[in-house]
Amino acid sequence: MADNVTHRYISSFFLVGIPGLQAFHCWLGIPVFVLFALGLLGKQHHHQHHQTRTKPPPAYVLLPLYAGVNMNDMALTSSTAPKMLGIFWLDAHWIDFDVCLVQLYFIHTFCIVESTLLVAMAFDRYVAICIPLRYTTILTTPVVLKMGLTGMIRASLMVLPCPLLIKRLPYYTKYVINHAYCEHMAVVKLASANTLINRAYGISVALSVMVLDLGLIATSYIKILQAVFRLSSQNARSKALGTCAAHVCTILVSYTPALFSFLTHRIGKKVPPSIHIIFASLYLLVPPAVNPLVYGVKTKQIRDRVVSLFFPSKKFSEN
Repeated sequence: MADNVTHRYISSFFLVGIPGLQAFHCWLGIPVFVLFALGLLGKQHHHQHHQTRTKPPPAYVLLPLYAGVNMNDMALTSSTAPKMLGIFWLDAHWIDFDVCLVQLYFIHTFCIVESTLLVAMAFDRYVAICIPLRYTTILTTPVVLKMGLTGMIRASLMVLPCPLLIKRLPYYTKYVINHAYCEHMAVVKLASANTLINRAYGISVALSVMVLDLGLIATSYIKILQAVFRLSSQNARSKALGTCAAHVCTILVSYTPALFSFLTHRIGKKVPPSIHIIFASLYLLVPPAVNPLVYGVKTKQIRDRVVSLFFPSKKFSEN
């Protein structure tokens, strides 16, 4: 391999895919393709559905935020799924060193943006339930756009040192990444030098994002629950909690596999690599696929389109 960078002899990495399950790669590519297709399909029809609205109801005041979720989800799944399908179906395991760093940067950036958007939605639910009379004055379009822009800037700046710190490391002999995509710690572990700075920075970024964002989300929901249980009507309590159901589902889908993957990297030495990589892939592929369904579960246009993928001959009537 060419020595195209000072003290770095490796020009490409070899992505294994799912370690220990190489014989099943062909079959593993099917759920990856389905999740990828559902993600793209859901974004397309979610966008078309909103375009047909001439006067959005109160539930759609945050259309710019939902648009941001759609774009971020599409970018996240597009940065991982095509290469994974190439590995599983075409044996296209090799990836250029710099391309790997670019993929690493975008994956982790979009993940942090996704976390920021979940915080913004928790704030939306807090305002809608706890101070509903001020909803339209607090969550104006400029405020929503500023929240989205702040999230993008935060993610971009926090992740930028990761590939830059990797570029300074020597890579002499190890080039096999036991992963289905270029993940930060998986790449760092291959370096032929002390990686304490890389590891410390990676852990500090992950912990700061999780602690801050989950803390803000938890605070919002504590306030929401306090407000809900002060309501005298059971029906009113049910309706108030029902408005949070979609957001809670998205939080669980997004954070559960992410936390599992993070903890496995640090303390889960006995977890089989195949299980770790599967969960690490799920938290990148599942949220973009299910978010349009979760937020549009009552939207017949999206629901019928998804079901028609599997049952093209069936007709569905309006509920």
